[in-house]
Formats: sequence, C-alpha cells, structure tokens
Amino acid sequence: MQEDGEQIGRFKVRGLMRELGLISKQPGSHAYKKATIERPDIPNTLNREFNVPEPNKVWCGDITYIWAQGKWHYLAVVMDLYARRIVGWALSGSPDADLVTRALEMAYEQRGRPQGLLFHSDQGSQYGSRHFRQRLWRYRISQSMSRRGNCYDNSPMERVFRSLKTEWIPSMGYMSVQQAQRDISHYLMHRYNWIRPHSFNGGLAPAQAEQKLNVVSGIS
Repeated sequence: MQEDGEQIGRFKVRGLMRELGLISKQPGSHAYKKATIERPDIPNTLNREFNVPEPNKVWCGDITYIWAQGKWHYLAVVMDLYARRIVGWALSGSPDADLVTRALEMAYEQRGRPQGLLFHSDQGSQYGSRHFRQRLWRYRISQSMSRRGNCYDNSPMERVFRSLKTEWIPSMGYMSVQQAQRDISHYLMHRYNWIRPHSFNGGLAPAQAEQKLNVVSGIS
C-alpha cells in the first residue's frame, strides 16, 4: 500500500484487521541449539557474514519438509545472499543428495554459470555427500558449512522457510505433488522474488533490489 502512495502504519493496519476479523498467522517458538563444532574438512568460512557486496558471490542452501499427497516431501532451496533472491529449488520424495544437487544445478544454469562462488549450508549429510561435493568441484564453487546444530549460521534460509510456511503453504498441505510444485514455484520464483517486500532490502523485493543495483552500476 505504501508503494501505491497510501499513508499507512502498523496501528492503522491493526485497526483494519480488527474490523475485518483478520488474525496474523505466527509461527511457534523454537528452542534452537547452540554449538561451536565445525567439520574439519569443511569449515564455516562464511561465519555469518551475510552482507554480500554483489550477486553471485555467496549462495546458501537448505532443506525443509512439505506435506503433499498424504506423505512428507522435501524441498531444497538455493538463495543468493546479496538481495536474498531465490535462485534454485527442487522438490522430491527423498531428502537425498540428488535433491540438493538438482537445486544447485537450477541455480547454476539460471544465473549464467557464475564463477568464484561460495556455497554455504548446514551440516546435513546431503551437502556433505560425495555426489554434491563433486558437483561443487565441477562448478568451481567453494564450500562452507555451519557449525553443528547452530541454525543462526544459516539464518537467512531459516527465514525463507518460515515465510513460506506461515504465509503461503496450506495448513493441511497439498492434495498432489503437482499442485505443490506449481504453488511453491509461484511463491519462490515470483511472489518472494518479485512482489513480497523484504526488510533486508529496505522494503524492495529481492529481484527488484538486484535490478536497482544493475541500473546504478550500469550492468545490463
């Protein structure tokens, strides 16, 4: 509404929501574990340096679960940290190395096969698998991993999944996998990237923030 020129604040919104009988959907609290244990072969190179100067320098990845067609499915997402833009995703009935590799492949191709990347994730077995690490090596991508059990080391990805589940996914899940794929794709690649305001970008959606960078820097 502010983008359309409407003067509105949180108190006005609260009043309108009360009149319409709307209630904000909020996630429950979660007791996160704290840890300092790194993988000796894949250190926490990123170390919570989430402010990145330009696109295609640091990507993050993570997995969450989605209820569809009467059972759990698994969603892997890849984010470019610069403007918090989603650049790749994959959905599967198995939370395996192939799932995270397909999400990485999508990001790599859609972003024009960039060079000099750092890929950060938690210590999930999928990201430490030989299959996934070989793909990183083929793409010349360096790897960073969070400390064990420390979600704050990958907090931008946690926020994406929180938004997806509280704002978008039906409370009872999806009737079919095809429906889930269409709906999740629309949210991640369209609504989240192009429409939803992001506080990190000063209220701009991630893709709009990237476009603004391109205009300022003269990038085509």
